Amino acid sequence: QVQLVESGGGLVQPGGSLRLSCAASGFTFRSYSISWHRQAPGKERELVASIGSFGRIIDYKDSVKGRATISRDNAEKTVYLQMNDLKPEDTAVYYCKVRYYGSDYWGQGTQVTVSS
Repeated sequence: QVQLVESGGGLVQPGGSLRLSCAASGFTFRSYSISWHRQAPGKERELVASIGSFGRIIDYKDSVKGRATISRDNAEKTVYLQMNDLKPEDTAVYYCKVRYYGSDYWGQGTQVTVSS
């Protein structure tokens, strides 16, 4: 079955960096776009970044442009989200998602907390 597992979150000071990972299984990873989303307390889940099946199409939320880099390793079936210059407003649970045969599959999420 389709499975996504996020890791790499944690507590970081403002200005710090984190690299989030999303390990996938259960589908032909290289053929599907993967996206990162986040949800802060009391707010709706929002798209942060997405990457096409072979990494040719990449998009970012405006507020993370220049601070975030999404990448994928098709051999490792993993998508990464490098976040730099983190701000308190980046605090959220970060999820990865794949749309597979018309259904959205989500991981369990990884908590990112930016605080001094």
